[in-house]
Amino acid sequence: MNKINAALCFLIIVGFSIPVQAAECPGNSDALGTSRVLAVSPVELSRVGSIQYKQTLPLNDHEVVITFDDGPLPPYTDVILKILASQCVRANYFLIGQMARAYPYLVRRIYNEGHTVGTHTLDHPLVLKRLALPKVEHEVDGGIAAVEAAIGDPKAVAPFFRIPGLGRSDSLDKFLASHSLITWSADAVADDWFRRITPQQIVQRAMARLDANGRGILLLHDIHPATALALPSLLNELKQRGYHVVHVVPAGDMPKSVPELPAPAAANGTWPRVLQTGATTDGTPAAMSHHRVKKRVVGKVH
Repeated sequence: MNKINAALCFLIIVGFSIPVQAAECPGNSDALGTSRVLAVSPVELSRVGSIQYKQTLPLNDHEVVITFDDGPLPPYTDVILKILASQCVRANYFLIGQMARAYPYLVRRIYNEGHTVGTHTLDHPLVLKRLALPKVEHEVDGGIAAVEAAIGDPKAVAPFFRIPGLGRSDSLDKFLASHSLITWSADAVADDWFRRITPQQIVQRAMARLDANGRGILLLHDIHPATALALPSLLNELKQRGYHVVHVVPAGDMPKSVPELPAPAAANGTWPRVLQTGATTDGTPAAMSHHRVKKRVVGKVH
């Protein structure tokens, strides 16, 4: 089990708690940290997230699960990982198969830094629920296979899945459950995929929606510069308002680490001269641009 940087956390497995002693955050005594680890199984939960489902994770008041979709993508994933490490915060990632193929060193870094790796299809089709079953299987199974290959150990990939654009349907939910996957929606979103959204707006929207719920799964994306710029302030706001980070892992044994891969010399890229926040970042396939679809989904929530 990875070290969780907080004074005390509880590992919850199928309804009971096991206390786990954890180390303090090295070099940052005032870090937000990770308060506890929550282990879940597809046998107990098939779908979570109150935006779309009746059931969500069993979180206490002022507990938050931080999640990132659509990566990995340098340099933003690198920056976000550094920020999370500086605060000893563990997050849940939902990776696109093609992105994992392009940047396997980042997939392994995400895992080795203590985060949970889930999947988000192979190519991020926004019309997944309208595809024929063979194409759905190709996207879901292909995405899992690509992430498994990138990470180097199938046991390191959690059975956690998020539908692109949160475009669910009853038949798609049943298909995913039949594959022993937990389908993740969210309880709060920050609209960080919106065009021209500012880091300050991301923080404001995330906190307002978390405060309204009192707890929840927060949906972010690690492919946008605005998200990377917003994250330090967001973590500070969470701490100042008394939130505690929960890291979700699959029940059962997982490898402590996977073999690292060196980053290619030109992998880290450069930050844009003009911050076109919320727009698809350079280097991301056009098929992954999904702002309009998600705006409609989120619009139902407010």
